[in-house]
Amino acid sequence: MAHFSGHPAPSASASEVPAHFKNLFLSGQLAKNDDDDNNNGQENRQNNNNNNNNNNGNRLDEPECWVFGYGSLCWFPGFQYNKCITGYIRGFVRRFWQGNVTHRGTEDKPGRVATLVEDKEGITWGCAYRITGNTALEYLKQRECTLGGYATLETKFFPRVASYDTPFSGEAVEVLVYIATQENAHWLGEAPLELVAHQIATCRGPSGHNAEYLLRLALFMHDEIPGVRDEHLFELERLVLEEIYRLEIPLSSVMGRNPDRIRRDSHEDVRRPPSFEFTSRIPETKLRCLNI
Repeated sequence: MAHFSGHPAPSASASEVPAHFKNLFLSGQLAKNDDDDNNNGQENRQNNNNNNNNNNGNRLDEPECWVFGYGSLCWFPGFQYNKCITGYIRGFVRRFWQGNVTHRGTEDKPGRVATLVEDKEGITWGCAYRITGNTALEYLKQRECTLGGYATLETKFFPRVASYDTPFSGEAVEVLVYIATQENAHWLGEAPLELVAHQIATCRGPSGHNAEYLLRLALFMHDEIPGVRDEHLFELERLVLEEIYRLEIPLSSVMGRNPDRIRRDSHEDVRRPPSFEFTSRIPETKLRCLNI
């Protein structure tokens, strides 16, 4: 459960990183370096998404932490990271109840983006990024807290695929999560899904169309975590597409440029079970009897 689970929502000052989690981050005890992160190179912060197996030029003794993404971080992190792993957290459900005026909307016409709402039986799927050093953390603080109105908390992350070459060997680890609360200035709250869909289909901000945010998040779920149902997200996906077509908005003008591909669960092959499927590719050999 989250750091403030079961307690009143934190005030605006809670946008600071929790002291307990910050101590873990600075002490470097939250996670250990993997043996497979030995590649060299320093990537541009916006173009590192398919290089998450290298250390991006960071020293191996720098502190690390894991950050959980459940919204735009799933398809556009925007910061340097070492590894990306899909999985889920418990005790929350994803809802498009947070307003946005800096990325996917304006002050006059705010968009809607995802946040987490506490639900004792809830599960939210997304992906966890391993980050090293303070640069990414400061970037996220500016993006999510200062501009987005989110607070920070820590909770447990459960990997979709366990591996011996990561801290995830079947057990959950602590991750940093950004969550909007009712006390922030951009909170919009619950509304009929048809109205939410119309708002998303008609809003745009400096980072692009509001519908792109939702549709790329739904695409992440369909492609990366098939078989998992997110009723709220998928129903909004259907309604937003219907609204876009009804308003005759070209889908190409909504989606913008495709983001860089993110290599997730790069450790999956390590735990692949033994298989004899290769034997099916061997041509059948027949012996002939020779009359000598």
